[in-house]
Amino acid sequence: MAEEEPRAGTVKRLTDPRALRALAHPTRLGLVGLLRTQGPQTATKAGELLGLSSASASFHLRQLAKYGLVEEAGGGRGRERPWRATAMFTDWPKVADTPELAAASSLMRAVLAEGYFEQLMRWLEDRDSEPDAWQEAAHFGDSQVYVTAEELHDLGRQEQALLGRYRERTARPELRPPGARPVVYLHLAFPGELSEPGHAGQ
Repeated sequence: MAEEEPRAGTVKRLTDPRALRALAHPTRLGLVGLLRTQGPQTATKAGELLGLSSASASFHLRQLAKYGLVEEAGGGRGRERPWRATAMFTDWPKVADTPELAAASSLMRAVLAEGYFEQLMRWLEDRDSEPDAWQEAAHFGDSQVYVTAEELHDLGRQEQALLGRYRERTARPELRPPGARPVVYLHLAFPGELSEPGHAGQ
């Protein structure tokens, strides 16, 4: 692994509401995701890949840098200086201890949920044009089970352990086997009712 890349398991934990609010922006989330998956990029190159002007990408990168989410990777000059992500994942407290953190956490989750929905709708629109193997492999549906809070927590730990087998491939492209593609694997589990509309039982 190159020294300028964050390690596969590194996590940036955010407890400052200002940091969460700074990240809770589709463009900034896109920039952080790009640096995590593609490695260091200049503002110009990142802007090209995300459909932004160099000035806009540079502004958002500087805002992210204020809270330690990205940093200069060294080398380059002016806007041609490369930036890198400081960690491969972002985390914040599940239970907020202040109203400010609760509000920032809610905003972050709402922005992420909107992004998830947009990605899902793009996949559904393009699904029929995808190879049969990917149509078969993709997951779509839901399951509803009766569990305690501790059992649900344990289920999440087991799921994360399984996904951990593939995480290093994000930072190390050489580990990706032929045919590997980036896959959005959503983690959603929350109390609900069997009678609610939309339960597909899959």
